[in-house]
Amino acid sequence: MSTWNIKEVEEQLQTAYDNNSETELLAILKNNSFLFYELYSRKYGIRPNFKEVAFGNKFRCDFAWLNDNSDGPEWVLLEVEKPSMKLFNKNGDPTADLNHAIEQVKSWDRYFSENPSEKARIFGAVSRFRFVLVGGMQEEWQKEAAAKWRIQHNNESKIEIRSSDVFLRPLEVAKKQYQELWSFEENPISKNHSSLEEYWKECKYIEHWRKYLS
Repeated sequence: MSTWNIKEVEEQLQTAYDNNSETELLAILKNNSFLFYELYSRKYGIRPNFKEVAFGNKFRCDFAWLNDNSDGPEWVLLEVEKPSMKLFNKNGDPTADLNHAIEQVKSWDRYFSENPSEKARIFGAVSRFRFVLVGGMQEEWQKEAAAKWRIQHNNESKIEIRSSDVFLRPLEVAKKQYQELWSFEENPISKNHSSLEEYWKECKYIEHWRKYLS
């Protein structure tokens, strides 16, 4: 028996994408962890994701989760934009919306660089961050100018940009290889940001790395 109603999720996603609604998309993501399937570097033994994690007085990422790598904890911080966000103007330059989204994520990096103690306070221990920005559809990103721009950006920037299709493709996994989602079933929905501190304080992996990174 499926943890999620895949057909219903697919219909909800389609509506959110048709409406180009960031708000609707975020609501769906919070209740369906399997939609993060492609964004998790490891598909089995995953750690839960936390929603709306705030830092400083004005910063907040949409989702965050831990990659418990053997060389230290990597925290993924995710920003989700409108599915069909306009990416480039007629001159081939990034739009104000795209630039704003990138600058928003850059501000997170600056904040933690300027306030290193906040990394330990919020996440327990951090070896590195992986910053991910999701927005715009694959069809638009595959156009020649956009594709070349993103290749250069992802090679030179700390911010990894992915198309909004990244949340659609897991539906096919759910339909054809549902058993691949067993680890996501253990954490089917996003956890509240208020439980993040309790989570890392009870995590043996983080406890170990705090000896070296705090």
